[in-house]
Amino acid sequence: MRRVLPRWLRQIARGLVMTTLAGVSLASLAATCPWPDWDAFRRDTISPDGRVVDASTERQATVSEGQAYALFFALVANDRATFDKLLGWTENNLARGDLSAHLPAWIWGKRDSGPEAGTWGVIDDNAASDADLWISYTLLEAGRLWRERRFTALGTLVARRALREESAVLPGLGRTLLPGPVGFHPTPDSWRLNPSYVPLPVMRRLAAALTEDRGWQAMVESAGRLIVDTAPRGFSPDWVLYQKGAGFRPDTDTQATGSYDSIRVYLWAGMTAAGDPLRAGVLRTLHPMADYVLANGHPPERVDTQAGTFGPNAGNAGFSAAIAPFMLAQGQPDAARAQAQRTRTLAAQSPSGYYGQVLTLFGLGHVDGLYRFEADGKLVPAWNTACPARR
Repeated sequence: MRRVLPRWLRQIARGLVMTTLAGVSLASLAATCPWPDWDAFRRDTISPDGRVVDASTERQATVSEGQAYALFFALVANDRATFDKLLGWTENNLARGDLSAHLPAWIWGKRDSGPEAGTWGVIDDNAASDADLWISYTLLEAGRLWRERRFTALGTLVARRALREESAVLPGLGRTLLPGPVGFHPTPDSWRLNPSYVPLPVMRRLAAALTEDRGWQAMVESAGRLIVDTAPRGFSPDWVLYQKGAGFRPDTDTQATGSYDSIRVYLWAGMTAAGDPLRAGVLRTLHPMADYVLANGHPPERVDTQAGTFGPNAGNAGFSAAIAPFMLAQGQPDAARAQAQRTRTLAAQSPSGYYGQVLTLFGLGHVDGLYRFEADGKLVPAWNTACPARR
């Protein structure tokens, strides 16, 4: 007699449902792909309780951006244990114990002034919208990929709060992401913006997942303009001012410099799916950066984005890692490989700090095929399809 398997087991075998046994999601038992860079980052930069530590700072600081990025990498790595630790630490220490009710404070560490000097805790409780977008995005994708409704619900709440507290309707631009809830509206007619805070895959996914919140689709369109219209010579600035009736103007503090913030603009552009309607225009606008890299063998550390002139120093290993997907998207695979190799060579000579490591995880993880984005922003990690061949 042919043995009939129980219905629940047949469903699991067919991949129709995911369930939990002994508190472990079956999604977390899926194959993982080797990722030495993540193993090193987890070992050297993440504390046992889930805090991403920037050891280069006297404060031994943790920023919400770092927690957000690490959550994303943990999902790409299918590392549920680390993901849970990172999320728990973020909620308990940056969001006053409730991420559904509070956006996370942007910086935590050893306080060095005031009556609390020498103690550890939140240093500035203002939020950072780039971190909040990556957190909400990663929670939504973790909910989808790991079949965990709790993550989906929490990601939705964070996204809605970010839309409500970290965006504004700018005259002539429409609803636009602000860098945080407080401090980016210096005059009644001006706003301070950051082009690296609006990665198109993340914006696309939030707009697709939260269709009832129409502001997200409006912010996708303003994000495209923020990236393209602030790069008149093909190079993106770290910060920019938007002024009613006048449009984009150089930021008064950074004077149109493009450097450690804006290197992510090229990174996000390189990772954007070919089917994204805004991708071609962004790559075309930023093509002068590709020309510079081809001519010089490295990205510049600093650019005067108004004059189109460059500082004397080459970008570090993290810069090359960030530019590698961009060169690939620009149809320059040999240059992309060269930038990946430059990253490895420089990192071997002098280990990268926290920021260089995250740029490496993003850039080389994408080039090596450990993850990609679909046109609607959905994450496709290699562990959910097929691991890339070892190189």
